[in-house]
Amino acid sequence: MDRFLGYNQIRMAEEDKERTIFIMPWGTFSYKMMLFGLRNVGTTYQKAMVTLYHNMMHRKVEVFVDDILAKSKKEADHEKILRKLFERIHNFLLKLNPVMCSFGVRIGKLLGFVVSSQGIEVYLNKVRAIHETSTPETKKEVRIFLGRLN
Repeated sequence: MDRFLGYNQIRMAEEDKERTIFIMPWGTFSYKMMLFGLRNVGTTYQKAMVTLYHNMMHRKVEVFVDDILAKSKKEADHEKILRKLFERIHNFLLKLNPVMCSFGVRIGKLLGFVVSSQGIEVYLNKVRAIHETSTPETKKEVRIFLGRLN
């Protein structure tokens, strides 16, 4: 599942709002919700997700930035996990992006890996792309190569 505008769903701390002040011809404003360009937004967001799903993480749920993966070994358990997950999302007034959500998937890609009931495997297209990359010979090609690795 994909959290819809994840960062923008977390309220700014009152003491931090003054750091986001901007002036317009018709007044002075500050942000109420976190915005993507802030320095600590990634860390703060991940900390919020860990707090929110603390007793489910790494057993029933995996959270990476704004993606949530609900996992189970049995179908009956999966429905219970999804109910609990949706309950938390509802209680904390969070939103999901329905276009980017998939349910009941038995095999899928996640962060460049193939996840299935057999376990986690390397996504073969990624490996093929690495094998087909030519060896960099100039300074510029090395920089391009390192940029792609990042």
